[in-house]
Amino acid sequence: QVQLVESGGGLAQAGGSLRLSCAASGGTFSSYGMGWFRQAPGKEREFIAAISWSGGSTSYADSVKGRFTISRVNSKNTVYLQMNSLKPEDTAVYYCAAKFGRSTVVVVTTALYNYWGQGTQVTVSS
Repeated sequence: QVQLVESGGGLAQAGGSLRLSCAASGGTFSSYGMGWFRQAPGKEREFIAAISWSGGSTSYADSVKGRFTISRVNSKNTVYLQMNSLKPEDTAVYYCAAKFGRSTVVVVTTALYNYWGQGTQVTVSS
């Protein structure tokens, strides 16, 4: 059983930056591909970014491409989401998720992830 704990959320102004962290425990972190998702009020959870177990492959939603960067440090059991040029429409609860498997294919489908964190709120003011 893998436990995921997100941190780093909060309030930012439009154009500002935040860095989210997701610390994993209870499993072999390097055996999992990792993803970040978000859910705004009244909307479905959506894919934001994902990274393969080694960090060699990444994928981004079009809405965040060029502004957000996903990375991981396996020795620290942590995945990060650097968010720059924030917009009010980035306001949501952000979740990290883990998918078992050492594949170079990055998974963007919510339903294929095995474990989820509790989420961290990001609010961007205009």
